[in-house]
Amino acid sequence: MKKKLFTLAALAAMTIGVMSFTACGGNDDDAGGQPQGVTGTAGTHSQGVTDTTIYIGNTAATSGAFAAVGVPFNHGLQSYLDIVNAAGGVHGRQIQLVHHDDGFDAVNGLAFTEQLIHDDRIFALVGHFGTPTIGATLPMLKETGIPAVYFAAGISQLYMPYATTVAEGQRLFPVQPLFRPEGHILAARVIDEYAPSTIGVIFSNDEAGQDLISGIRSQVAEIGGVNLVEAQITPADAGSISPAVLTMYAQNVDVIIVATLQGDFPAVVNSIVGQGLNVPVFTSYVSAAPIIIQGFAADYLGANATFPVYVTSWLSIFDDEGELVDDYWAFAEGVGEDMALNTFAMAGWVAASTFVQGLRAMGNVDYVTWEGLTSALEANTVSLPMGGIMDFSNGVRTGTTAMALLRADVDGGEWSPLRGMEQLEDIVNRIN
Repeated sequence: MKKKLFTLAALAAMTIGVMSFTACGGNDDDAGGQPQGVTGTAGTHSQGVTDTTIYIGNTAATSGAFAAVGVPFNHGLQSYLDIVNAAGGVHGRQIQLVHHDDGFDAVNGLAFTEQLIHDDRIFALVGHFGTPTIGATLPMLKETGIPAVYFAAGISQLYMPYATTVAEGQRLFPVQPLFRPEGHILAARVIDEYAPSTIGVIFSNDEAGQDLISGIRSQVAEIGGVNLVEAQITPADAGSISPAVLTMYAQNVDVIIVATLQGDFPAVVNSIVGQGLNVPVFTSYVSAAPIIIQGFAADYLGANATFPVYVTSWLSIFDDEGELVDDYWAFAEGVGEDMALNTFAMAGWVAASTFVQGLRAMGNVDYVTWEGLTSALEANTVSLPMGGIMDFSNGVRTGTTAMALLRADVDGGEWSPLRGMEQLEDIVNRIN
């Protein structure tokens, strides 16, 4: 099989909601016999747990413009749960998903999340999707203390490095990369690969760009000995790109990091080509899709450009030798042929796996509680299928910091593996 890498290319940047096919029935707390407490008290389960079932849920758009994302995400999540349930479930209980479709609307998302918590009385949110809904519901999640595992957004509100209390977000568990930590990784990767004297950063003046540049600045300062040249652009404003690239040219930078969402990246590369710069270019994982290469391939190849273009990646279906990893084969068999290369289905699979690993890490317990799940996830690392290792200990809630590095095969129209999965600290230790 030809070596390729399929990644979660656009989840954070698209800031979309994904998931359920239809709204379905909630949790009758008396089913299975035991009345449920909210958080669980001595001798009781937390809400959403019966003798036979653990109820989880989320609110996400699976109709309209975002169905192309929501349906495969939901399929991946449910496929993982189907395998777990067929093998007997966890703690002798089946895991049942409760869905509501918020239409990618923050007002609906807030209302449905309230319904999931207070009426459906789920045990946990799993796969909480979409910047509008996440932003609208975070205060409520912190107030109620319900666990939430996996957020499909890279927004700064999810960056919680010291969440040691419920009010600070201790029961919230972001998994996919957040932009600020990714900024650290991008800076470390650039320094590790090229040992530059001067790094140029073209960043957008939106939340994604601001978070990325914040992480880049911090990591460069920590490593030391490198100058930063910064230029800001406005998203979807082509006129702001050329002056930014001219700044890079005038300052004779050694490498350029493009700290933007994927919509602006091809235009920045085209401007770099057009102005005759010949320096390596790095960007965020949100651009790690073949369609992004298509956006700059014509200009790049037409000008016989030779500078390398790199992107980070947080999921990989190949090992360092280019062989498909076992986790991928398990995923492909679980979701079926039609979804076997769907990156959003991979995301749903990872979300379900993270939650189930947390449940299993609780060990043989008499009662399934919010506190127990939180303690288990903090005390044990989580191995992300096709990804790195998550460590939630000591209140760290910063998303994964294990990422691979890909290089654009512009002529072939694909991203090819260059460096395998590495934690930020491993890259930094190699530099030092």
